[in-house]
Amino acid sequence: MSKNPVHVIGGGLAGSEAAWQIAEAGVPVVLHEMRPVRGTDAHKTDGLAELVCSNSFRSDDAAANAVGLLHAEMRLAGSLIMSAGDANQVPAGGALAVDRDGFSDAVTAKIEAHPLITIQREEVPGLPPAEWDQAIIATGPLTAPSLAQSIAEATGADALAFFDAIAPIVHFDTIDMNICWFQSRYDKVGPGGTGKDYINCPMDKDQYFAFVTALLEGQKTEFKEWEGTPYFDGCLPIEVMAERGVETLRYGPMKPMGLTNVHNPSVKAYAVVQLRQDNALGTLYNMVGFQTKLKHAEQVRIFRTIPGLENADFARLGGLHRNTYINSPTLLDPSLQLKSRPGLRFAGQITGCEGYVESAAIGLLAGRFATAERLGQALSLPPSTTAFGALLNHITGGHIVSDDEPGKRSFQPMNVNFGLFPPVEAPKVEGKRLRGKDKTVAKRHAITSRALADCRVWLGLPTRAEAAE
Repeated sequence: MSKNPVHVIGGGLAGSEAAWQIAEAGVPVVLHEMRPVRGTDAHKTDGLAELVCSNSFRSDDAAANAVGLLHAEMRLAGSLIMSAGDANQVPAGGALAVDRDGFSDAVTAKIEAHPLITIQREEVPGLPPAEWDQAIIATGPLTAPSLAQSIAEATGADALAFFDAIAPIVHFDTIDMNICWFQSRYDKVGPGGTGKDYINCPMDKDQYFAFVTALLEGQKTEFKEWEGTPYFDGCLPIEVMAERGVETLRYGPMKPMGLTNVHNPSVKAYAVVQLRQDNALGTLYNMVGFQTKLKHAEQVRIFRTIPGLENADFARLGGLHRNTYINSPTLLDPSLQLKSRPGLRFAGQITGCEGYVESAAIGLLAGRFATAERLGQALSLPPSTTAFGALLNHITGGHIVSDDEPGKRSFQPMNVNFGLFPPVEAPKVEGKRLRGKDKTVAKRHAITSRALADCRVWLGLPTRAEAAE
């Protein structure tokens, strides 16, 4: 049986996790990390898994939070990133935050000490050579230009994005359909459509002008010096459009033409905010044309003034920033393998996920998939009911392709969230009808209980009941 090494390019969270999973399964690894030979504008050290932004892994609540659930699944899978995070935790309430230097030092020490991992401090300037028959690219949002160019040439000019232009995404069940309605503009039926493919939120004149004022006055984030200002007309931030004139939005993404409010057909809306289905499950809807540089708290405050979105729960908030990532649903198979080149996988943020933990989780999966192939074992994909499976499905094909915006990339990076999971019914409580927040919490507990049970089965671990015996 072949024990040639698996090559992992990139020593961030995803690459370190992938290398660890492979080596722990008994397969040798060569981990290629370009620092310090070549630095980046964001990294400050040469350590593996350096945290370049926040030191928080976000909520650690595995019962009611999707990222907390992902933490739990990663711990079950023997994650190096989670064990190093747990060992270097600092106080942060219900979140898992870490001492960033201690965390990176712990990951680096574990990787350096593993007898099956060789670290090569060098830049890999292009795609892995053919003799690296099993390789993982985990180079993150700051992929070196030469490698990024090689990826672009191998996958197609429109397959690699260098900036996110992200619109907010809303959980469908938090949209007030007593105010909003389903309708495509002029009832147009596009490919795979029904003529009722958008959720429409109507505004009268006063509401519209108040909304534009709020956009103009809202606090914005600034581009980092090395990011530049990547505005182009296809993805202008909503507030930049508003700056071009008070009527600009209602002749752009908020135009009311071709729409009739089913709740009040005789009154024409002055402007309309449209939301389009974002995932195949129909649990998430994105706000069309609402990419933004507003700060997150401002987005929540301002967008909840939109009629029908007063109680909106956002699965993702908008943004525009540097982030090299590939069009994964088109390019990758369900095991994160490049369809055009067997044996070459991608992992981490470059695949189109957001967040430290999500990046590490995809590294974990890529490492396990590469290990199975190297050992001649059957590939086993995580169930879609798990956080692993939900995130993997988003990356490899769970989104909806936009037919009415030719040339626009419909796939955008996202954090793990409950909208990516197959729905469940809230458990019934005898003598009590669950409503509002109680119903939401019950649903989340049902999702997480199902996920952890299914994850244990997938990993070949004993169930909780078996473990307790």
